[in-house]
Amino acid sequence: MSWAQWVLADEPILLGDQPVAWTVSARATPASLPQWNAYFSAGNPPEAVTDFLLALEDHPDPAHGYAGPQTVLDALADNGWIRDIDTPTAMSDPRLAATMALTALPDEGIQDGDPLALDPEAEAAGWQAWCEPRMGGGLLWAAMFSASTPHDLVAAFAASLASPAPVLRHTLPESSEGQLTVQPTV
Repeated sequence: MSWAQWVLADEPILLGDQPVAWTVSARATPASLPQWNAYFSAGNPPEAVTDFLLALEDHPDPAHGYAGPQTVLDALADNGWIRDIDTPTAMSDPRLAATMALTALPDEGIQDGDPLALDPEAEAAGWQAWCEPRMGGGLLWAAMFSASTPHDLVAAFAASLASPAPVLRHTLPESSEGQLTVQPTV
């Protein structure tokens, strides 16, 4: 049985230009090294992080999953995201403000229990998601999942992120003007 924990980040890791605010780890025991990690900067859509955590809570073994990467791409496509022609494992929302991709992870800071993922010669691929409402305007938020993070858990984050269902927001980031559909609450 594996154990998962959610903690404030204790290392200065950057996701793009965003510092990591929270780390979720799966471990064999509370004292063991992480088998995988998920990293979230501040500003991540709370619904997507919540759905990731709920999927983790329902997961029989947080360290293992049997779904492949296509499950993440399907979750995005099912909600209208479009595939990047040049990178088949990357998809963006129709307004091109947010992107999610299975790609090589940065060399520093990302921890994973798979020894191959730690080999500097190997290109460990993990999921990365980010929102850049204005090209060159900086990231609004970012998330990264180490190479061994089960794809079905990442798919829960992706499905929530891509969902067209309205969400309640009290304030909107200035950089998102024109990128969001605003509906009045009743």
